[in-house]
Amino acid sequence: MTAAPVAALGVVLAFAAAWELAGALDGGVARRAGELAERVTGGQLSSVGDAARRLGVTERIRRAGLEARLAPAAVVAAKAAGVAVGVVVATAAVPALPGRLAFPAAALLLAAGFLAPDAALERTARRRRERLVTALPDALDLVAVGAASGRSPGTLLGEIAGGTTGPLAVELAVAVAEIECGASASRAVEALRDRVPGVEVGALAAALERSRRYGSPLADQLHEQALELRRNQRRRIDERAARAAPKIQLVVALVLVPSVMLAIAATIVAHSDALLAGV
Repeated sequence: MTAAPVAALGVVLAFAAAWELAGALDGGVARRAGELAERVTGGQLSSVGDAARRLGVTERIRRAGLEARLAPAAVVAAKAAGVAVGVVVATAAVPALPGRLAFPAAALLLAAGFLAPDAALERTARRRRERLVTALPDALDLVAVGAASGRSPGTLLGEIAGGTTGPLAVELAVAVAEIECGASASRAVEALRDRVPGVEVGALAAALERSRRYGSPLADQLHEQALELRRNQRRRIDERAARAAPKIQLVVALVLVPSVMLAIAATIVAHSDALLAGV
């Protein structure tokens, strides 16, 4: 193992130890660090929570569905550790680079270390939203069938939230809790649209509002939305398959064909005596 990875590991472990000590000293170190940050930033930043809110960490954690498992302070700590690792790697790598590339490379390494936790959260949030949208058409069909039989949307959303799993069930459970606390179904779904941005949930909120305000048939609207979502999903699958074809051809051209040619060449070389015996 080279010196740079060892130094980076040492920085991460030292930062983790300092973090644990800060929590073990009855908040004294964290309080003094907050006071220092408040003085440095002119009162704009007084705690790790403020830093997390200003950096958008809290919102990313919420969209990733990790509120119960990941604290904003941990993400801020990971960003600081990433910067420390970037400093160590830059210190080891920059001297080997040409003079014109040294400063941009160091800046990119520091930025990469700082943004790596954000990128991981965004990736988790994107996958979570994809799972939610994939499960939405079936939920819309269930709500449509229940609405056609005269049942309230709030009751139907509660049954779906209690009978399924996944991010959609979690978000619907929050919406049902808001309805039970006195909010209307349309307002609860509107809040769901704010938590899960996108046209898919927005269409559901609009359908509920039209049904409430104008008395339009809710079941037909929800069935149509479910059908449109399934069309969009099929189109995305087709597009993903179309993009995969050139990648497969590239693998065949760069890996499989050369490997077959090498196998043929190795066979010819191995039997060269027999092939040249009759010459």
